[in-house]
Amino acid sequence: MTSPGSKKLVTSDGSEKEVSGNLGKVSFSGDLNDSGSSSRSSSGGGGEGGTFEYFGWVYHLGVNKIGHEYCNLRFLFIRGKYVEMYKRDPRENPDIKPIRRGVIGPTMMIEELGRRKVNRGDVYVIRFYNRLDESRKGEIACATAGEAVKWVEAFEEAKQQAEYALSRGGSTRTKLSMEANIDLEGHRPRVRRYAYGLKKLIRIGQGPETLLRQSSTLVNDVRGDGFYEGGDNGDAIEAHEWKCVRTINGVRIFEDVANFKAGRGVLVKAVAVVEASADTVFEVLLSIDKHQRYEWDAVTGDSEKIDSYEGHYDVIYCVYDPKYLSRWQSKRDFVFSRQWVRGQDGTYTILQFPAVHKKRPPKSGYRRTEITPSTWEIRSLKKRSDAETPSCLVTHMLEIHSKRWCKWKRTSYSKFEKTIPYALLLQVAGLKEYIGANPAFKYETFATVVQSKFPDVPNGEYVDEEMEEQFYDATDSSSDEEDEEESDEDDEDQDNKEIKVKLKNVSWAIASLSLKRPKAPGASNVLDASVDPVSIDPSKFQGSLRKGNGDKDSNCWDSPSGMGFMIRGKTYLKDNAKVMGGEPLLTLVSVDWFKVDKAVDNIALHPKCLVQSEPGKKLPFILVINLQVPAKPNYCLVLYYAANRPVSKSSSLGKFVDGSDSYRDARFKLIPSIVQGYWMVKRAVGTKACLLGKAVTCKYLRQDNFLEIDVDIGSSAVARSVIGLVLGYVTSLIVDLAILIEGKEETDLPEYILGTVRLNRIELDSAVSFEE
Repeated sequence: MTSPGSKKLVTSDGSEKEVSGNLGKVSFSGDLNDSGSSSRSSSGGGGEGGTFEYFGWVYHLGVNKIGHEYCNLRFLFIRGKYVEMYKRDPRENPDIKPIRRGVIGPTMMIEELGRRKVNRGDVYVIRFYNRLDESRKGEIACATAGEAVKWVEAFEEAKQQAEYALSRGGSTRTKLSMEANIDLEGHRPRVRRYAYGLKKLIRIGQGPETLLRQSSTLVNDVRGDGFYEGGDNGDAIEAHEWKCVRTINGVRIFEDVANFKAGRGVLVKAVAVVEASADTVFEVLLSIDKHQRYEWDAVTGDSEKIDSYEGHYDVIYCVYDPKYLSRWQSKRDFVFSRQWVRGQDGTYTILQFPAVHKKRPPKSGYRRTEITPSTWEIRSLKKRSDAETPSCLVTHMLEIHSKRWCKWKRTSYSKFEKTIPYALLLQVAGLKEYIGANPAFKYETFATVVQSKFPDVPNGEYVDEEMEEQFYDATDSSSDEEDEEESDEDDEDQDNKEIKVKLKNVSWAIASLSLKRPKAPGASNVLDASVDPVSIDPSKFQGSLRKGNGDKDSNCWDSPSGMGFMIRGKTYLKDNAKVMGGEPLLTLVSVDWFKVDKAVDNIALHPKCLVQSEPGKKLPFILVINLQVPAKPNYCLVLYYAANRPVSKSSSLGKFVDGSDSYRDARFKLIPSIVQGYWMVKRAVGTKACLLGKAVTCKYLRQDNFLEIDVDIGSSAVARSVIGLVLGYVTSLIVDLAILIEGKEETDLPEYILGTVRLNRIELDSAVSFEE
């Protein structure tokens, strides 16, 4: 019998070895649409939402014992809290046994690392690691960003199943086993038979047929599934007023008449509906394949990637023939950077800036040009039926000198039509026609439900053995070399079949609302009305960042009304209706702005913290939000919200305060809004609500009369890139944030805003050094 927390592994000679340790990191790569699929299914009894099953083709990335990198095509199953990996599709090969199998532990952390080049092709990498032991880690890569998100969601579902199993109780041995996380770099454990209580599967993407068609390397191409529930307006109100001024080749050209000022640039955008998934359009836009771009792009057809950073940022060098665009006869070239994010609703935002790079200095015979800053937004549109072709709304926005723009708008000024800004606007038309002329882009396999071949089990749950095995247990690598050599030999046959991988922010829209000052909806029973309220005097709480005296003040904070935010209404689960937020439930009493060498947790326990002061101890409840900002140096923005009554245990806030970390992660929501600042930063940040616990790592400390939430913004590559852009303009920005708990059930609706904060033109140098 194995000891608690250990498993039996099978070495290449068939012998069994007992090892122990935690699961580390998993690595997937491949095309979940052309190269793979994943599916999710539910049946009764598995937890809060039933037991789910996902399956699909992925690529396992790693380094073997002698230091050689490998990228192996694998078929992955996630059943409830269990994970299995196969060399072939077990549905087509029913006798095949998994090469790895185990459970997902609650300590497993998942991070999207963005886009990376593997074997001359671009894939989207997911990193897994154990938060208790980060040496146990691994990576996987998917063909598209959309598929990577679906796999992350699949693992989160499995993690929730593990949390549910723990909450139901069980033996100490089982709980110890459940604490282990995935480690793709370890042994392949011996597989034990267990019952499958799943009736349905949800597949992500397609099978491996296309992967095995043409090339032995990963090639950047376009296929995706692109079915998203996103597409509604942003969750913060913005003061834009867009007017359509012209329609060209089915593309509408708008200008922002609300912010138009004579003599300055005017914000314009081109908008079109493209009949393809958002994943597909995103990949077409990011592809720099010359032959593909020649078919739709008159500006950046001859492009070359010269650098990339953190999977969500790259630098492109481009040359173009001026005879199509200007009177100049000398050849033109320019360098620009691209930064992209994918919102939790599936919307892509791409930011393009002019750039300078040492690898491409100005050269003789070329006139160096600065490309106009611009942004792309790709938002999936809801399908009315499963048979309907996927479509998305593509928006390209840029700023144009107002004099040329106004002249063209009035008289179709021909010289403007030979400028780069005009050519950039018409990229939308070229993209739409190019995709429309290639039907292969339209017909894609989406997340579909298929019947499982596995027998039913009462209550739809797994029949666990006495010892639950972990997916990967990397404590001893003695047999790993033999396993990996065997794997490499197997994969040579796959490589010879010419594997070809087809690769695949935040959404915001304009809202015009009459601004009233409503009361906080849904917040009437959150605080205990049987207890007399205490008086909250903000003057007793002084933080390192002062409270401001209006929007014209700088380097300060304020607490605006929640009327600028849209939140879920009482009937949201039926009609997706959102309502204007009311007054915040909690009072923002103080803000600290710290400069630190590294991220600091548990600030509320510091003896000089507001929470530990005498006035702080007298407050019924304090919510501390510690936003850890990665930079050089690092910063901590600490928000202190106070309640004048104790929190009702039965309310959504009470369940959140005393709930598990996974419960909190699934509901802790933030809505951002750039009230004033550079329009490119507004586009990058967006106005869409974000579940912080899903986007970045959040740690929770519940003690006495407070709950502290430490938000590690640096734990996500996407968040790091966005916050880096924001910090570059922070002294000119007015930023509003709203904090709330997401209402997932009818009893939790309507939502209410816990607290808000307005940050007015914060100066980085004003941060106070934090005393450990």
